[in-house]
Amino acid sequence: MSHAPQYETPYGVGTTCEPERVPEQVPVSEVPVSERDTQTAFRPDFPRQSAGPAPEAGRAGARRAARRKKTKPRSGAGSRESAQSGSERGSGRGSERPDGLRRLLPQALVVAFLAGGTSAFVADDKAVQLTVDGESRTLHTFADDVGELLEDEGVDFGAHDIVAPGAGEALVSGDEIAVRYGRPVKLTLDGERREVWTTARTVDGALRQLGVRAEGAYLSASRSRRIERTGLDLDVRTERTVTIMADGRERKIRTNAATVAEAVAESGISLHGQDTTSVPPQSFPRDGQTVTVMRISGRKEVRDEPIPFAVRRTEDASLFAGTEVVEQQGQQGTRRVTYALRTVNGVRQKPRRLRAEVVREPRTQIVKVGTKQRPSSVAGAEGLNWGSLAHCESGGRPNAVDASGTYGGLYQFDTRTWQGLGGSGRPQDASAEEQTYRAKKLYVQRGASPWPHCGGRL
Repeated sequence: MSHAPQYETPYGVGTTCEPERVPEQVPVSEVPVSERDTQTAFRPDFPRQSAGPAPEAGRAGARRAARRKKTKPRSGAGSRESAQSGSERGSGRGSERPDGLRRLLPQALVVAFLAGGTSAFVADDKAVQLTVDGESRTLHTFADDVGELLEDEGVDFGAHDIVAPGAGEALVSGDEIAVRYGRPVKLTLDGERREVWTTARTVDGALRQLGVRAEGAYLSASRSRRIERTGLDLDVRTERTVTIMADGRERKIRTNAATVAEAVAESGISLHGQDTTSVPPQSFPRDGQTVTVMRISGRKEVRDEPIPFAVRRTEDASLFAGTEVVEQQGQQGTRRVTYALRTVNGVRQKPRRLRAEVVREPRTQIVKVGTKQRPSSVAGAEGLNWGSLAHCESGGRPNAVDASGTYGGLYQFDTRTWQGLGGSGRPQDASAEEQTYRAKKLYVQRGASPWPHCGGRL
């Protein structure tokens, strides 16, 4: 039994089985160039390969189609090589080869062609490890770069996600690609709220990634809790040092309290009645802050306070200019006011007005103001020394009043005589000019007798 000829392939040693019937070969040189085919030129019964699958859509499909095209041999080169081999067979040297070798040569060339295409196909295949959000798998790919691989695998990523190596990095066999999805976290850190993004999958990992000191801190969620891609609300209160001053003593504590009132309570201090703190009790305690407890005692006090009256002046043509007469006396009103009196840490504070009510309304004072022009003289009284008389009676003072309160003014009129001469009110309230005018009228009526001691100076 004869052995079939052997040949080497990229996958080992193969054999070519001799076909039962091999038609007579036609020299290649006799076949028209347009009809030459690298498959049918040597094996008339070898089936023609199909054109391949339909083109794939997208960037990845276009690149795979380009790679398939690169692995196919050029028909012109194959035809030229076949023609060259045919020419050699047509020469005298070809006629010297055994018939069996002539039959095996076309099959060996076909196998070599297929082996070369397979080697190129295998060379583009890459084994890589892809880790998406912590889940790893090893796969084979023909992608040229990381972005094409992720597109082939249907892995989407956005601005807050991490892809390492970058999407534009070229791929080689053995590469490790990691995709870590970003997660929104609504973080309230020590009373300040903000929205951040993290690629960590747990609360503990997010705190480390954001640089938040979690030792001794209050967390609204456990450190091992998983953060879903939809995000998480997280309240973190770090441990702070707060100094509490109360009752003459200083207490320094470490706390993660949410309010000043909580921190004061943690220090063992109780607030009673009106007691409060130097900062709002519901404010957030800051690291290094000093809070003073204010012990407050207080009471209410009611006081009656006067309300000043208003003065209304009206013109009166019956009065000489410069003369004012009070027609209605003004009266003060009364207001009842309630005050809060406080003592803070033993120090009395300024009273604080709480409320007020009017007990009695004030009465307006009405004053008549004269507009009548004064006469320039009084017949029978001109040319007398009225200044000397005034100096003797009152020292020249228009508002002078005697010790008994009966007489007043420059010329010491009594009120009855004054009003009988046309004066209003009291003489000492009138102007010096009006007093002199009234004195002249009195002199015309009675002479110097109204001034028994000083009348001789006229």
